[in-house]
Amino acid sequence: MTTARDRRRATNDVKEALRALSIQLSRLNHQVGAQLELKDADFDCLDLVNRHGPLSPSALARQAGLHPATMTGILDRLERGGWIARDRDPGDRRAVVIRALRDRNQEVFALFAGMNTAMDALCAGYDEAQLTLIGEFLERCTEAGRAATDDLASA
Repeated sequence: MTTARDRRRATNDVKEALRALSIQLSRLNHQVGAQLELKDADFDCLDLVNRHGPLSPSALARQAGLHPATMTGILDRLERGGWIARDRDPGDRRAVVIRALRDRNQEVFALFAGMNTAMDALCAGYDEAQLTLIGEFLERCTEAGRAATDDLASA
């Protein structure tokens, strides 16, 4: 029989594992960014544009949790590096949208190859229902983190 204490211990183990995962992924992203000669914030913004773009600079700043004025330097560096392009917004020719250039994606994929291979091997040990449950849990963790971040930002 599971006691309240056992449940608290298991819940704390999950939280500790997520903190450890967060640190390791942060370290991995830092190393990948360093190999690509990108600052951490630049690499984060590039990932957001790749995943959610094209984006306006202000939308990117909101998603990255950065001040809009900070975005100019980041976008200048990413553009100089051949990572992004600034285009006129088709819906409002006065506005600009940021889109990722795919020319350098192979460099990024190559640096994440080890992690992707390890994740494929790890996932192979779970059935489809378990992977679905894990995916849903991680999505809910992401949403909880987003909500906590929004609460802190508005405080």
